[in-house]
Amino acid sequence: MRKVLRAASAALIAVAWAAALSQAALAARTDCQPQALRDLERLSPQGHAVYKAVSDKRHFLRFLTCDDVVLGLSTAVHETVHLLTSEKDAYPLVEGGVAKRPSESLRFFAPREIARTFDARDAYVQTYLKRGAASSADDFRFLLDELNAYSHDLSSSVRLISLRRPEHGEVGHRDGLAALMTFVMSYADRARQSVPATWESLQRPETKETVRTLWTQAEQALAASCGIPAFGRDDKKSIGFLCDPRSHAGLTDLLGRAPACPAACLGTGTASSGASVTR
Repeated sequence: MRKVLRAASAALIAVAWAAALSQAALAARTDCQPQALRDLERLSPQGHAVYKAVSDKRHFLRFLTCDDVVLGLSTAVHETVHLLTSEKDAYPLVEGGVAKRPSESLRFFAPREIARTFDARDAYVQTYLKRGAASSADDFRFLLDELNAYSHDLSSSVRLISLRRPEHGEVGHRDGLAALMTFVMSYADRARQSVPATWESLQRPETKETVRTLWTQAEQALAASCGIPAFGRDDKKSIGFLCDPRSHAGLTDLLGRAPACPAACLGTGTASSGASVTR
């Protein structure tokens, strides 16, 4: 899914055809993979555990390209987490273990119904909340899947920061997780306010525990990235949403506490304007 977002972002910023060809040629390189895997094991054991856990190593390597090794590795971790979630019918956690997937028998309204809360032009809204775009638009369980994958993604990116090179430029590593957190926050608030059947499902102890676990993990991953400059391009609006107490009521009830405000991320070189570089 991150690859789809990368393509959408490229279209939005109207990359010249010659540059696109050059980027495609770079993306096709895979000669870095053996060293990249060694670096992943050394710097991000949690990310390497995802590689070790998947039986189809080719799936992981398919996303590990060499134009930007940090982006390639974090993308491979992200996409492989989705595969592991499907295989295990549970959400694999960054620090090990799993969180239980909510039962298919529970009633959840379609996440696409919260899309109007956000800018319809936003690449993440179009990818994850637009009708027909992804399973996350139709099923809350898949929205949680994306939240979890982006937590792994950002967590790996932070640990791999020493591999970043100036020519990689400014990449929105933080943008995806921040956006998915706003979607989950908005979903919980909408359910509490006006969708009793979904709110009842969210209040079930096993569902509440999964939401708490995945949300806390996401908060930790986001906070760990706040000290890294130029790690987000279009994350300020999402972080502003996360810090707005008017959106907190649903999650506060589920978490048993107020959601953390990652205000420190607002002062570490995030872009103030322009199209986001999303994946």
